Amino acid sequence: MQNNIPQLFRVALVYDRVNTFGGAERVLQNLHELYPDAPLYTSVYDPAGAPWTKKWDVRPSFLQRFSWLRTHHEWLGLFMPLAFELFDFSAFDLVISVTSEAAKGIITKPGTTHVCYLLTPTRYLWSHAKQYEQDYFHGVRKIFLPFYRIVLRYLRTWDTVAAQRPDVIIPISKVVERRVKKYYTRKTAKVLYPPVATHLFEQRDVSSISPFPWKRWYLCVSRLVPYKRIDSAIHACRAMKRHLVIVGKGNDERRLRGIAGNSPYIQFVGHLTDEELVRYYQHCFALLLSGEEDFGIVAVEAMAAGAPVATYMKSGNAEVVIPGKTGVHIVSQTTRGIQEAIRTLENTRFTKRDIQEYAKQYDESVFKRTWEEQICLITSLP
Repeated sequence: MQNNIPQLFRVALVYDRVNTFGGAERVLQNLHELYPDAPLYTSVYDPAGAPWTKKWDVRPSFLQRFSWLRTHHEWLGLFMPLAFELFDFSAFDLVISVTSEAAKGIITKPGTTHVCYLLTPTRYLWSHAKQYEQDYFHGVRKIFLPFYRIVLRYLRTWDTVAAQRPDVIIPISKVVERRVKKYYTRKTAKVLYPPVATHLFEQRDVSSISPFPWKRWYLCVSRLVPYKRIDSAIHACRAMKRHLVIVGKGNDERRLRGIAGNSPYIQFVGHLTDEELVRYYQHCFALLLSGEEDFGIVAVEAMAAGAPVATYMKSGNAEVVIPGKTGVHIVSQTTRGIQEAIRTLENTRFTKRDIQEYAKQYDESVFKRTWEEQICLITSLP
């Protein structure tokens, strides 16, 4: 899709860090297709971890000099404000930041419009600050907690100021919209859900043979980190003797494998190719999402493949999962809550074609068209 912005209208993209691939990176890909000449500014850039940017004009900050930071972004927090404030955007008419951290804090001059596509107010500073402390500061790490809290106060102060800098904030879900009002006390533009390549997940040329011999099995597709609450899904499936396949990697994998033990009902498969993932979506009984997501595109990917989704009721995902039609809502993130959702799934009749048709409204083509409409209104372009 070609964008309608005049060629002389100079555009730049900004993102927190470029060293992996996930939902936010899919957003960047779509924006890059709309603005192929736009450079991408970021704190650190790891080409090995982000081969999808091979032909892009990526411009990292001074932090790029410290090579070890490129793959250890957990140490970047204290330096991110300065990294983004030092960028010069005076040569651009429109700057688009895609962010859940510091990229919204760039400084632009009056002649430059800054549109922020906000993934969420920074989770470890605001909505999930207590959970991050509980998950990461225990045992020996606890001695660093006082220092962390000092840094946290500084970053909260800066983040509050930085959130006032974009001319417009476009939230990815109503959940994020409410957080912006709560933590930043400012209004947002209309919610625009992230793009999903639904056509890839409904394709018919994927193998008709299930990757597993079981008649019914459940699927988790996620980074393996504590707040995703995959532990609850494991406990629930073990107790109910339901097969659960977990796709993804992360720093919580060792703990999760310990919870799974030697259970024949829990299977870890690591990373999958896009084609393999399509096959898993198409053959699973349902996708289980027990974490509180800002908006996880895996829910729409699964629906595009015809699979119903069980998602936590406080997630952004719950906004696009219709109970009884495209899935169910998980009332509680506890083991019992997941078990109740599984029982509801198994007692509900879902129509694969209806689920797939519903998912099409979140396709990339819809996102691009809606994005252009909003940008034209913001910049007063015809």
